[in-house]
Amino acid sequence: MLAPGQSIHTIRWANGLAQRGLNVHLAALEAFPPGAYDPRVRLHRLPWGRPLGYALAAGALRRLVQRIQPDLTNVHYATGYGLLARHAGCRPMVLSAWGSDIYEFPRASTWHRRLLQRNLNAATALCATSQAMSREMSKLTRGAINITPFGIDESAFSPASHRNPDGPIVIGTVKALEHHYGIDVLLRTYARTRSLLSTTHPALAARLQLHIYGDGSLRAELQALAATLEITGSTRFMGKIPHDSVPEVLRGFEVYAALSRMDSFGVAILEASSCGLPVLVSDADGPAEIVVDGQTGFVVPREDDLAASRRLTELLLDPARRQALGQAGRQRVLERYTWNLSLDAMLGVYHRALSKIR
Repeated sequence: MLAPGQSIHTIRWANGLAQRGLNVHLAALEAFPPGAYDPRVRLHRLPWGRPLGYALAAGALRRLVQRIQPDLTNVHYATGYGLLARHAGCRPMVLSAWGSDIYEFPRASTWHRRLLQRNLNAATALCATSQAMSREMSKLTRGAINITPFGIDESAFSPASHRNPDGPIVIGTVKALEHHYGIDVLLRTYARTRSLLSTTHPALAARLQLHIYGDGSLRAELQALAATLEITGSTRFMGKIPHDSVPEVLRGFEVYAALSRMDSFGVAILEASSCGLPVLVSDADGPAEIVVDGQTGFVVPREDDLAASRRLTELLLDPARRQALGQAGRQRVLERYTWNLSLDAMLGVYHRALSKIR
């Protein structure tokens, strides 16, 4: 594997494949988090770091590949790591796209688009996390694209055993504080909803809280917006938390909200569904694919805080509907998005890629 060493997605893929009995070597330009990887995963730190290493570490990667002689190399992230693998001559290569490498990078310039196309066309097999991303990739390459979603650990992400019927009603999200994740839209949605319910259902409004987990470049700007909207008293910016703390946080929510402008998949949405939460999402490509509108949650137009507020109000006024949507969401995760199903899909890609060269 060649992938971002500090990403929870890389950690889970590498560990899961090792637990399935594969001999996994992982190379990365970043330092590896202590204790994150299964002891069976062999870690290799490449020189130069990012971003220089994408262009300069090809020789080191080539020597590593010659030494360990892998059956194939699964490269995660089609831009930087895809470039590095292509220059190192990694073959056969399964190239897994993650999101911004497909949705943002090629839009920067014609040069960026052509570089990405060369990376995609060098692969033996291509993977996307969603059908929506697959359609976007198809604009860049004629190669067949396999769907390998980031799976959910349904045992860790499980529903709360008990809820306090008289406690705070928490609307929450776990997202980076960046423009494309629409945290500003969520703040406006919450402010609009709280204002309405303060008039129609004051006791309910008094129990509402908005918890935002994550950090990013817009933190100060978003906190200022919360102050302008006069919701600072019930809005909490909780900061970034370790991934293993997320299940317990989600179990404290009543509604999970993700009103992204752009999101190629939506792992956190599925984690919330696995915890039995109703989800309120935008019609960005990934969320609109994984949420069944009216069945596992609600899908609203991007940047439409009025539509989002209407749906949020509907959820807050109907606990039984919240429970039904949450239960249906967990069932959908169990049927389509468990971690074992994702590993099965990836192993199928590996076998097909190897069959092409044998």
